[in-house]
Amino acid sequence: MAFPVGAFAGAPEHVLVGTGLLGLALGWAALAVGAAMLTDQPQRWAAVPAAALGSAGAALLVLAPGDRALTAAGWVWPPLLLALTAWTTARAVRSLRVRAPFWLLSPVLVLLLLASVGGGAATLRTAFAGGPPPMPGQLYDVGGHRLHLSCTGTGGPTVVLLGGMGETSAAWGLVQPAVAGTTRVCSYDRAGQAWSDGAPGPKDGRQVAADLHTLLSRAGEPGPYVLAGHSVGGPYAMVYATQYPDDVAGLVLLDSSSPQQFTSLPDYPGAYALIRRTTSLLPTLERLGAGPLLDSGAPPDLPHAAQAQVQAFDRSTRQLRAARDEVAAYPEVFEQAQALTGVGSTPLVVVTATAGDHQPGWPAAQDALADLSSTSSHRLVPATHASLLLDASDSVFSVAAIEDVVQAARTSSAVSEP
Repeated sequence: MAFPVGAFAGAPEHVLVGTGLLGLALGWAALAVGAAMLTDQPQRWAAVPAAALGSAGAALLVLAPGDRALTAAGWVWPPLLLALTAWTTARAVRSLRVRAPFWLLSPVLVLLLLASVGGGAATLRTAFAGGPPPMPGQLYDVGGHRLHLSCTGTGGPTVVLLGGMGETSAAWGLVQPAVAGTTRVCSYDRAGQAWSDGAPGPKDGRQVAADLHTLLSRAGEPGPYVLAGHSVGGPYAMVYATQYPDDVAGLVLLDSSSPQQFTSLPDYPGAYALIRRTTSLLPTLERLGAGPLLDSGAPPDLPHAAQAQVQAFDRSTRQLRAARDEVAAYPEVFEQAQALTGVGSTPLVVVTATAGDHQPGWPAAQDALADLSSTSSHRLVPATHASLLLDASDSVFSVAAIEDVVQAARTSSAVSEP
């Protein structure tokens, strides 16, 4: 009984689950029809799980429920699936006279049992987790949905922090307070992240840039800004610089992805395909109760408030769905970032983490980022990709890079070398 998630990896959650249920239904239907046609032991009872699972799968594909509806359904489908599994197991034990055929069905029955128990546990865990933690900053309407923005410190130019894949404003919990001692600094959450509302439509770089531009305007945060992007936050910052060049006083690229990621890094297309499949499955795995098995916990060096935010949001199905949608748009994001071929003498610091494994082509891609400005500084630091934000010792490299670009923008001078 195939579970055809592989063929549809990268699809929305309702498509993955719906096709999976249809695959299971097809298997039970094959048992009922095959036993009636090929043996003297008809298994008519198998039509019941076939009809139940097939109806549920078809309903998901037709209705295309969103996260809120799927979460509410968590109170209904686990007990129904548990009852169906118990009934099916009892009928299979009674009807299959040979032990071998029953044991062939056992893995499927165990899968259904684990799904029902895990789904019920996930629903209860979500219900008793309480509300979201206290929100720093405010929500601002950017045109049909609200985004969360938190700004601290005084002075200019204002620094705007752009996180990478799955990184919320909490990921800047070490960097933002340190930079706030030098200038004003803002972190925010893209659509669907943390406190920010979800939004329909594309999640490409231009839409992210438009949302951010409107957010800063509605919040009364004047530019030009120093944009600091970590990982994929780098290409987001580059697209913003392309769309709103007069709003950019400086750039900081922290172990940033390259706009030429798909061509300059020969192994990246395969890695991206795996990432897209994984991020597509994560919301469903979380809904089936596998979240605690996938959760690595909040980074211990983050402040307690930021840790609480990570624990509250990072494994939520809503946030996982937002990450899936963003990952699906990466090819467009990188292509749009390629439009930034240079920023003249705008201050730029590229920070490249040297610890850990790197794909072939990564050093050259980082060098190319530094070539965007005639007054850039390229710094190789003994840190990992994640520790540039999440480690108390290594995050000082990020803080220093941001502060140096701020100082260069203030004085209209070249970036000082560390």
